[in-house]
Amino acid sequence: MARIAFCGLGMMGRPMAERLLAAGHELTVWNRTPERAAPLAERGARAAATPIEAAEGAEAVVTMLATPDALEAVVLGEHGLAPALGHGTALIEMSTVGPYAVRDLAARLPAGVEVLDAPVLGSIPQATDGTLEIFVGGTPEAFARWEPVLRAMGTPAQLGPLGAGAAMKLVVNSALLALMTTFAEAMRLSDALELDPAATLDVLAGSAIGVTVRRKRDHVERGEFPPNFRLALAAKDAGLVDEAAGRLGLGLPVAAGAREWMEAAVAAGLGDLDYSAVVAHARGTRAALPGGGA
Repeated sequence: MARIAFCGLGMMGRPMAERLLAAGHELTVWNRTPERAAPLAERGARAAATPIEAAEGAEAVVTMLATPDALEAVVLGEHGLAPALGHGTALIEMSTVGPYAVRDLAARLPAGVEVLDAPVLGSIPQATDGTLEIFVGGTPEAFARWEPVLRAMGTPAQLGPLGAGAAMKLVVNSALLALMTTFAEAMRLSDALELDPAATLDVLAGSAIGVTVRRKRDHVERGEFPPNFRLALAAKDAGLVDEAAGRLGLGLPVAAGAREWMEAAVAAGLGDLDYSAVVAHARGTRAALPGGGA
């Protein structure tokens, strides 16, 4: 078993940390909002006051944070964990921040620190039961050393050198966000053509975007969007895809359109809802948390 620090106990981070604790690892946790660490502390984890305190004495540090700026602050900012990383220590970066942020961060860490980028595909249920897909970039040696730790949280696959995991997550997200905004536009068109929404949902459920429709239909029909993947984070991820396309000189108009829809829905106040709330935004229909108002 390993001595692991886990920084970032959000909707995904906390169940992932719980998986590591259940696997028998010696776990220290940190979160910007300290009370989120309390349930883990009650189960045997040590709660740290700062990222650097969490990383002291750890063999590996896992980061699961919302944005590239948050990652920068936790690793390299005041009380950041970087000074506690020694030769042979690993930083396992599991946030969705894109390959450029990962490589830039690795270049500024102390010499001898192993870095793996390992973003995940899946949501809260998969994080809870340990069935996340984990896209890993890094050296074969680092992957072999830390694969057992990653397996406590899901199924890891090494995809190439540092940054490959983060790059694959952008590719996957570009498709997922396009599917959701295609669903949104299809329903908007259906409404304008005065079709019965239930009939449209029935037809779309059997179409090429059926998986997305079937998974989110209940949210759309109820107008309630409990977050498995917050719309604000989807908009952030759409921005990362758009940024990568710009750096590479690629024209990706579908990805750019998905970003516009996601950012517009966030601007309308839906950022804390599930990302499928973009369908309600496009239609001008009710979008709320369960039990909330219109």
